Amino acid sequence: VTQIGVNSYLWRATLDTLSFMPLVQTDSNGGVIVTDWYANPAIPTERMKLTVTILDQDLRADAVRIAAARQVNQNGQWVDAPVQAATVQKLEEIILAKARDLRRGAVAG
Repeated sequence: VTQIGVNSYLWRATLDTLSFMPLVQTDSNGGVIVTDWYANPAIPTERMKLTVTILDQDLRADAVRIAAARQVNQNGQWVDAPVQAATVQKLEEIILAKARDLRRGAVAG
């Protein structure tokens, strides 16, 4: 039995949301998910890496924190680039919405 030390709906929603990215680390007890670099095939000169931390046992808006790193390829070298705050906020909203849907499905079932 795997022990989940954080909100299970947030945990599952985060894994679902990030399923297209390669995962480097998942710690369900500590609530940390770290992805490897991911480049969208449509934009191969840009890549992102995420660290998601689930901070609480409760399903709350402030229980998910995402740290994103972005790099762009300039002349064959990956160079750090700024991440738009809206990108992180949108990801958090997607995860929260998915977690609420999972909870509603569990309660309804």
